[in-house]
Amino acid sequence: PWHVENGAVFEDVGDWKRPWFFAKPGEDMHAAVQRECKATRDSIGVVDASTLGKIDIQGPDAVKLLEMVYTNAWEKLGVGRCRYGVMLNEHGMIFDDGVTTRLGENHFHMTTTTGGAARVMSWLEEWLQTEWPDMKVYCTSVTEQWAVASISGPNAKALLAELTDIDLDAEDFSFMSVKEGNFAGVPARIFRISFTGEMAYEINVPHNYGLHMWEALMEHGAKYDICPYGTETMHVLRAEKGFIIAGQDTDGTCTPMDVGMDWIVSKKKKDFLGRRSFTRSDTAMEGRKQLVGLLADDPRFVLPEGAHIVEELKPQPPMQAIGHVTSSYMSPNVVGPDSKGRSIALALVRDGRNRMGETLHVPMMDGKVMRVTVTDTVFFDKEGERARA
Repeated sequence: PWHVENGAVFEDVGDWKRPWFFAKPGEDMHAAVQRECKATRDSIGVVDASTLGKIDIQGPDAVKLLEMVYTNAWEKLGVGRCRYGVMLNEHGMIFDDGVTTRLGENHFHMTTTTGGAARVMSWLEEWLQTEWPDMKVYCTSVTEQWAVASISGPNAKALLAELTDIDLDAEDFSFMSVKEGNFAGVPARIFRISFTGEMAYEINVPHNYGLHMWEALMEHGAKYDICPYGTETMHVLRAEKGFIIAGQDTDGTCTPMDVGMDWIVSKKKKDFLGRRSFTRSDTAMEGRKQLVGLLADDPRFVLPEGAHIVEELKPQPPMQAIGHVTSSYMSPNVVGPDSKGRSIALALVRDGRNRMGETLHVPMMDGKVMRVTVTDTVFFDKEGERARA
């Protein structure tokens, strides 16, 4: 009800309707999103993240399950610590991703993408019931049991300090960790994780306190000009940092190595789902499509998502496509040649990482052609200092 009353325009995401953007009087979508993006980087923004998939995993074999469904290692993750993980299907292709947190020796809280929650839950149960029936581990969907607000920006810590009894000292509550305590008088789990690249906290409260949590943030955040933002701004902010969205920047043919995530694939683990597929000739061959950044010659032009990319431009089709644009936005935070914001894009391009600095072409349906330069996928705060401040 709060979202409706405050001008939210909704979009369908998985089984949910989520606020797409919050339009003020006289604003169109573009103006609203640019304002939300800038406000979050400059002060503080808040997004309703309640729709994130959440799975409670418990049992003496909980770690064993995580070791098999994620590409990275989990055995040594400490209690109270969080870790980002990528799931693959049997063919070694990215299936879903999310952050999983160790709440106890044999107790984990897994998050998934909003649209992938039911799919991941079914995936875990399929393996547990058909291939690993001897594993002593239980998975319970708790997506709707927790309401979540994610606050991001330079003033996120100051605002949270007013509303929680949890010690937010950086040494005690470091990046990628969780604390339990009270928020605005109700029990809460607060995760220090970030999908925006800013200092950020994900506040989880029992679902019936969701509106209470949101209203407390808006009331106490007014002095910081807190800005509610929707899914479109969330997408822009994560793209500025080069964070992928599974199913948008991946298409069922992408391995972690294809999207520049070699670091998340354990070299020491004996096995995990999809591991042996990396030795297949097609996944090991050179010249695979790889995720890269693109900067259009015209910084005010936003490339159409799905547009084909060509190396050799011809007067008319057919032309040999070497990739396509996966994500494309106007960013108010990435500085362009005119000292203002500029357009940014992510793309899957054949042999992309060996093309850094190359000029490619994006022909469009109306006959227009845009020259683009291949870049790194991180456009903003490349060192990641803001999230770990």
